[in-house]
Amino acid sequence: MAESNDAPTRAPRLQINPPVFIASALIALVLVVFATTFTDLAGDVFSAVLGWVTDKVGWFYVLAVAGFVVFMFAVAISSYGGIKLGPDHSEPDYSYLSWFAMLFSAGMGIGLMFFGVAEPVMHYVSPPTGDPETVQAARDAMSITFFHWGVHAWAIYGVVALSLAYFAFRQGLPLTIRSSLYPLIGDRIHGGIGHTVDTFAVLGTLFGVATSLGFGAMQINSGLEYLFGVPNAPIVQVVLIAVITAIATVSVVLGLDGGIRRVSEFNIILAVGLLIFVLVAGPTVYLLQTVVQNTGNYVSSVFSMTFNLYAYEPTDWIGGWTLFYWGWWIAWAPFVGMFIARVSRGRTIREFTFGVLLVPVGFTIMWMTFFGNTALNMIMEQGIGDLAEQVSADTSVALFQFFEHLPFSTITAFLATILVVTFFVTSSDSGSLVVDILTSGGKEDSPTWQRIFWAILEGVIAAALLLAGGLAALQTATIASALPFTIIMIIMCWGLLKALRIDRMKKVSLLEARVSPVGPHAAVSWQRRLRSIVHQPRRNEVVRYIQETVKPALNAVAEELRKQNLDAVVGEREDGRCWVEVRHGEEIDFFYSVRPRAYEPPSFVMRDTRPKRAEALKYFRAEVHLSEGGQDYDVVGWSQEALINDVLEHYERHMHFLDAVR
Repeated sequence: MAESNDAPTRAPRLQINPPVFIASALIALVLVVFATTFTDLAGDVFSAVLGWVTDKVGWFYVLAVAGFVVFMFAVAISSYGGIKLGPDHSEPDYSYLSWFAMLFSAGMGIGLMFFGVAEPVMHYVSPPTGDPETVQAARDAMSITFFHWGVHAWAIYGVVALSLAYFAFRQGLPLTIRSSLYPLIGDRIHGGIGHTVDTFAVLGTLFGVATSLGFGAMQINSGLEYLFGVPNAPIVQVVLIAVITAIATVSVVLGLDGGIRRVSEFNIILAVGLLIFVLVAGPTVYLLQTVVQNTGNYVSSVFSMTFNLYAYEPTDWIGGWTLFYWGWWIAWAPFVGMFIARVSRGRTIREFTFGVLLVPVGFTIMWMTFFGNTALNMIMEQGIGDLAEQVSADTSVALFQFFEHLPFSTITAFLATILVVTFFVTSSDSGSLVVDILTSGGKEDSPTWQRIFWAILEGVIAAALLLAGGLAALQTATIASALPFTIIMIIMCWGLLKALRIDRMKKVSLLEARVSPVGPHAAVSWQRRLRSIVHQPRRNEVVRYIQETVKPALNAVAEELRKQNLDAVVGEREDGRCWVEVRHGEEIDFFYSVRPRAYEPPSFVMRDTRPKRAEALKYFRAEVHLSEGGQDYDVVGWSQEALINDVLEHYERHMHFLDAVR
């Protein structure tokens, strides 16, 4: 008996892009097995890779990141800034508050908790150049911290997010990294090149998220040790990764609106609460002064810091700090970029760029100032020197040692631990969602088990890297996995510019292009007009049209102008062009020309791509040229009266111009 057509359809049990899913999973698992089985060898390999990247390609990272910042601001202030990330009628899916909460929680949450106190103190104690523990060292420490957490990080995220959002929501391509290459390689994005690009993006995401999870586990362990005396040991951190990965898995199952958005909004509320507490409990006036001065120092020094490789003062510092951060942000870029793209549909490019680059940076500046400068004030003014020693010995305890010198230390340490956990959860579940989209070919309705698989794998990678070498292994994995994706990001910028240019030209053409006239003077039926639109004439047809229609029309205009005592002449050349020129003595002359211009046939016409065949298939347009140059519209098929009206319209504008400049 035949089945009823009304039977409900089952969701597929497997919805993957096999080359990307299998390659990414196998490579990640091989690296996990290597790191856990050959721990000492893995540590040596990680150290060697880190040294090579720092010495040989550090300049490339620095130059690329500087280019991403320039690219984002240039696109935003250009004419492309008004283009929407979606159809022209689309509206944002989320409010500003929800949008900011989600992109910020996914982008930097754990990092701010881990480095908010630790980084300024460490730069103060051990600066890249100059004397340590001085006023200048403190000033430089804050500038460097802002540099690492400022617009450069968000420009990296923004390049990927902008490209993905544009191609997915405006061009209708899958929400995957490969889609950004469509203007350059066309349908080949669905082949080996596209699979390779997405695989690199998945691996970068896995190791970038694993780095954050490792930092989070280390800091949660320090918080539990401070609060409850739990031993600070790698095995405890592995257990923490397992427990919190399980919580993140629940959030993944709930989805973007049910889990990730709500946890992100809770993160922001709790983070703002801690920020206000530090401002009030710390040296309030001093912090308000430093936030202004730090911002000014950052803005004035950002250009020189951007290109500083310490070439004249060789130091290992840049590999452990600036290059690590650039690698970390780039490794996170597929994950954070795709997540930001996913929640940014409907915003204009200008709104998106300034929202992504400036709003989170403003919050970051306040966070780093209130936490970092309070810690520096404790050391420099209050004589709490042991804080610097404790931070230098173990960066994961920095936040909790910091709270110890403020009121309600137990409560604030407990809240900070909760915040690290929730940031941990949003990083893991957002990363899992993004990796699942990449490995399923851009589909967002994949089976739940696939998202669970990636959430667990992220936790396993984080645990393996912690066991293999702790912080050094995490840093190396981040910097190394980012290198190939940096090249992909540069290509993405190129492809996006090409697509935006076409988009803008299309919009301008729709608004400004001169089309076949309609109305009483058109003198053609709609059927004839349609035939002229789709017909692609050869050169002899266009030249004949110019001779039989355009030239008589220009002669009629010239004759009437001469009756008005104006010096008007008609000319022509052997290449087929014909023109009328009205001479105005000492003032600027008027010039109107129609000339044949050759074009390559479109792809749906030219099946044979051999040069001779392409030449034979070229079609021609009769284009209008003024003294300023070609006007990019075709008059083939226009009647003499329509042409005369076009000449008079241009001449009237020319006369208006002469009146304006007299």
